Amino acid sequence: MSEQSPEKNHPVPHPGMIPVVPAARQSYAARRVLRKLVQGEAPPTAPLSIVDRLAGSPYANPTIQVGGVDASARKTIDFALHLAETMFRYGAGALEVETSIIAVTAALGLRNIEVDITNQSVIINYAKKDATPITLLRVVRSWTNNYAGLANIHELVTDIVSGGVGRDECGRRLDVIIRNPKPFPRWMVTVAEALFAAIVVSVIGGTGFGSLVALLSNLLVGLLARVLGRWRVPDFFVTATSSFVVTAIALGCVLVNVPLSPAVVVTGGILLLLPSGRLVSAVQDAINGFPVTAAGRFLSAFLIFGAIVSGIAVALVFGALFGSQRFDVTDPLSGALPLWATLPLVVLATIAISIAEQTRMKLLLPTGVVGLIGYCVLLLGTAANLGDRFAPALAAVVVGMAARMVALRMGAPQLVVAVPSILFLLVGLSIFRAMFVMTITPSASVEGAVGLFNALIIIMAVAAGVVLGDNLARPLTRGQGSNEKRRNRRR
Repeated sequence: MSEQSPEKNHPVPHPGMIPVVPAARQSYAARRVLRKLVQGEAPPTAPLSIVDRLAGSPYANPTIQVGGVDASARKTIDFALHLAETMFRYGAGALEVETSIIAVTAALGLRNIEVDITNQSVIINYAKKDATPITLLRVVRSWTNNYAGLANIHELVTDIVSGGVGRDECGRRLDVIIRNPKPFPRWMVTVAEALFAAIVVSVIGGTGFGSLVALLSNLLVGLLARVLGRWRVPDFFVTATSSFVVTAIALGCVLVNVPLSPAVVVTGGILLLLPSGRLVSAVQDAINGFPVTAAGRFLSAFLIFGAIVSGIAVALVFGALFGSQRFDVTDPLSGALPLWATLPLVVLATIAISIAEQTRMKLLLPTGVVGLIGYCVLLLGTAANLGDRFAPALAAVVVGMAARMVALRMGAPQLVVAVPSILFLLVGLSIFRAMFVMTITPSASVEGAVGLFNALIIIMAVAAGVVLGDNLARPLTRGQGSNEKRRNRRR
């Protein structure tokens, strides 16, 4: 057979002609494009490892120890539960506790770990293939303020993750942290709390005499709370009794014609009773994926608000029996200090609340500076007419970023710096006023409901801002306080 000419098989198009694509090839290309447009996302081929939860945390890329894992699995889980219980007692959030558990167990060689955290309990399940699973539960029944101990635990976990602490040394170091005394004595904490309330009253518009009354009333309330705490009285009744005493002091000032606004007395006396930090922590837990823990903290926070309102209401009823006129504790204050006097007071108030939280001595001034930065951003946002909701959120973002950078550089978790720095935003005072209006003044219940909604929006904005700031600062803090630059390795 004669060889066919190439011209017959592959005709050469003339200039100006449009190339013709075979029909089969054209339909295949169209089906391929259409399939890419309409097909769903491919499912994951395997479940994600729990160690992936450490991405972006200070404990990313842990150094994994091997040798004797099965023999010491129960010991490792017991240590992790003890660590988690201590962190919760010292005021850590659910995300910090979870990442610490995962980092410690991964570094000590346990791979098949599952962690479940609720409001006051931690469950760890270790289920190795073809082996009897181990499930242990630890319930947290007491709380205390100890940010210094929390920072020490952060350093311990960092050392474990970097491979610098052996399996047997972990428990000994944790016991030493628990036995260490707090940085400041109880009397200094009481004075610091009273000083914080007095400074806040001055900043929001109270007079010098009003600040003095706030100082003395907080000292009295602090001593009363300590006595009731020794008697094992529930927190609800401790808070209600404290607010009752504060309102009684205000009524006494009215009866003896003291030239002082009763709203100043009540506001200064209940500032430290307001669960502002607990509300922010609840929103942060909800954002970070812990709805059960968030719901529990929300419930406890609103119970505290209810205790404050009930104590004030009972005091007002008793005051009416003695002929005292009912006053409005939500009256706005006037006569704020000039800016040059306010800024140093903000630093001092942040340091005072840090002392109340038992922060490390070396973290007091950096925390005060972070609080000052957040307050300045709040003032700038207010001056720029950003609104009562966006300005606190912007300040919280800046506080979250600065707190992460400062805390990790100084060997502490972010919340140790962030929580005292945002308390000056006074997110709890607005929600208290709304609840007071709804409870004491039924005719203004609609106004109170609107105020409550606005206060919750601000609280959510502040909490979300702190979490967002923490995430935005992660690229700037790689390698600080951790071994994030290292690869997983065995030794």
